Amino acid sequence: MNVKIFGIKNCDTMKKAMKWLDSNNITYEFHDYKKEGIDDEWLKRWCGLVPWDTLLNTRGTTWRKLSDDERSNVDEEKACELMKTYPSLVKRPVLVDYTGQVYVGFSEAQYQGIKF
Repeated sequence: MNVKIFGIKNCDTMKKAMKWLDSNNITYEFHDYKKEGIDDEWLKRWCGLVPWDTLLNTRGTTWRKLSDDERSNVDEEKACELMKTYPSLVKRPVLVDYTGQVYVGFSEAQYQGIKF
């Protein structure tokens, strides 16, 4: 498996992550889930490897635009459904390394610790 990074092309955090990967000569495949959506299989896998509350972006405008009903009583199942329906609710970036390990968000320190 190659390194794959998921996110939205215009996201500033995505730009930083991809710039870091490029400057460190790390080859990756980019999946823009705003354009391509999120595959159920990927989302289930991520939710199985990363706590759903780490994966769910509750700071963005998409979350704030949800109805009170949609934002209430969120559990893993509901979070995964919301992320499937609204891909912008997935924190960015999600990086999957060649071993299948999943990393959410970006910091240079975190990426330096990944064995690419």
